[in-house]
Amino acid sequence: MKNEDVKKILIEGNYITSEDISRVEETMNRADSLSDALISSGIINSTILGQAIAEFYGVIYADMSSHPPFRESILKIPEDVARKYRLIVFSEEPRKIVVATDNPTQAGINQILQDIFKDTKIYLAYSIPEQIDEQFSAYQKSLETRFSKIIKENSRVAPEIIDEIIGDAISMHSSDVHFEPIGEDVVIRFRIDGVMHEAGRIKKIFYDNILNRIKVQSRLRIDEHFAAQDGSIHYQKGDHSVDLRVSIVPTIDGEKIVIRILGEYVKGFTLGDLGLSQEDEVIIREASNKPFGMILVAGPTGSGKTTSLYALIRLLNSPKVNITTIEDPVEYRLSGINQIQVNNATDLTFAKGLRSIVRQDPDIVLVGEIRDRETAEIAVNAALTGHLLLSTFHANDAATVIPRLLNMGIEPFLLSSTFELIVSQRLVRHICMKCRYSIPFNEKEMSGKFKQWSKFFPDTSITLYEGKGCEVCNHTGFVGRSAIFEFIKITSAMEDLIITNPSSSQIWELARKEGMRSMFEDGIEKVKNGITTIDELLRVSEPPRE
Repeated sequence: MKNEDVKKILIEGNYITSEDISRVEETMNRADSLSDALISSGIINSTILGQAIAEFYGVIYADMSSHPPFRESILKIPEDVARKYRLIVFSEEPRKIVVATDNPTQAGINQILQDIFKDTKIYLAYSIPEQIDEQFSAYQKSLETRFSKIIKENSRVAPEIIDEIIGDAISMHSSDVHFEPIGEDVVIRFRIDGVMHEAGRIKKIFYDNILNRIKVQSRLRIDEHFAAQDGSIHYQKGDHSVDLRVSIVPTIDGEKIVIRILGEYVKGFTLGDLGLSQEDEVIIREASNKPFGMILVAGPTGSGKTTSLYALIRLLNSPKVNITTIEDPVEYRLSGINQIQVNNATDLTFAKGLRSIVRQDPDIVLVGEIRDRETAEIAVNAALTGHLLLSTFHANDAATVIPRLLNMGIEPFLLSSTFELIVSQRLVRHICMKCRYSIPFNEKEMSGKFKQWSKFFPDTSITLYEGKGCEVCNHTGFVGRSAIFEFIKITSAMEDLIITNPSSSQIWELARKEGMRSMFEDGIEKVKNGITTIDELLRVSEPPRE
């Protein structure tokens, strides 16, 4: 849909104002999609956009991200017809069917559907193009079946196999693709919602060409086989493009490739998409409205720290402020924000880049990660001199952040007057809503999972939920993830404690007295609300120490 049509629909439907449009257009290039820019800015989300366009067409909105259709329903429309007219069966009942498309005004579409679903009442619905494309994966045969066909029919094996693997990984919302040489085979594994799944295998005799092609596309040396190499690829197929980060390391069985897929959907994440409780969202909004100070998000690799900071940056982004970031790497390009890539080859490190940023008259600074004393010192000084500084930090929990920074050599009085908020987080998988079912609370089973269960479940009459496993969730019982959080607000009492060079247990004790809720307790609320399971929570977190 053209930008002018999107603008007209949203303004006339009172979804946004012309001022909102103008503010976003100031940060756009001529070729940019207005829809993407509006979502990226946080002014609207994909659901509101879809509802607005559906209302314009006079049909219902089919949100296939929240309510994915069943594979057996999708396959009732022949693949050639489905792809040509972009049709997906969204839901069906006896003598009634809802078919989603991103173009409900196509000529002859009703007759085509009536020929397929005879004696059935057909209702058209609108769904955004990305969701339509995702559902076409239902027609895909297994990777190994497609590999065999490519090898049999095609002389250019490597490009075709790579396309199939990356295409599947994107459609399954995989965050990483692993090529693992083992014996005579290379195992292809996807990390989906934080958990590894084997996707297929190829014979090692075809792997050299695949490896070399990925090296060439990543601008890496193809004659280097005994050193680690890192690169990137801007992958494009048809109308879809995605950025890939490539890491290659030598193993005893050959070179292993890991490809990180930087999902475009993250660009549209807002604070409301992260899984924050209402109380926590108020806390982080209040901290981010301060004109200066430091907000740190802590957690291990892959815990969603960068996504949380980007959601916060989108909240703060406006033409009235200068926002500059230094990252390694720049994972997602955000409109209206100055983003700097760390480059060790030119000696552009976090510390040196941050020094330069401070001279660039910023209001808000995002540092991808505080890794060393030099970066920490400059970050603290930047926060002290009138800048709001956001960054990530590797720590197991929020209470550990302060002692670790003090151990780096940061003066306690500087930290106490700099910090505004410390956030720690992990990611838990969502129960699949298509196959979710209720289970009664079982005291014996719960006591076998963790000893303190009675403290968190005083009411044993509650109902819990699990996923049975279905086509939608690839028989895992889970689809998607959200974060569990713990927050430490830097109050006057906490400032006084920091000056005494406290231990993490002392910080934890004071934070608890001031009403802090641990990640585990935040996760328990999500368990009680049917969002995740107790086993999933225990996989990534543990009950708080007392």
